[in-house]
Amino acid sequence: MKYNFYGWETADVKPINNIYPSIHSPKDLYDALSGIWSAETCAPRMRHNWTPENKTLGQCSITAFLVQDIFGGKVYGILRTGGNYHCYNVIGDCVFDLTSEQFGNEKLIYENNPEQFREVHFSKEEKHLRYEKLKKLLSEI
Repeated sequence: MKYNFYGWETADVKPINNIYPSIHSPKDLYDALSGIWSAETCAPRMRHNWTPENKTLGQCSITAFLVQDIFGGKVYGILRTGGNYHCYNVIGDCVFDLTSEQFGNEKLIYENNPEQFREVHFSKEEKHLRYEKLKKLLSEI
């Protein structure tokens, strides 16, 4: 499979646990999520623009925290117009963003961004529910 997400070339970290036995790398996780990301897991404010061709739209924070569950590391956020953050992962010196394709050719800056915390993101119940839904769907694969 050809990958287009940011950092795919070096996204070779290993899981820190065996929660999802078939997931051995971020690429494996991307492959699995590609079949389960949906309008239902998309951020509500973006759902009207979600399509199977733009499957990563509105999936960033729930995906980044799921990555953290599986591979460890930290979640960082790029401040976007409107005050929201686009989340991505940093594990050691490996930086990758499984949902970067939603921005097309826009070049995002993956340096000097603030760390993001699940307690803040999941204080929004709808986001926490979408994260739980994504975890459940992944466990059913």
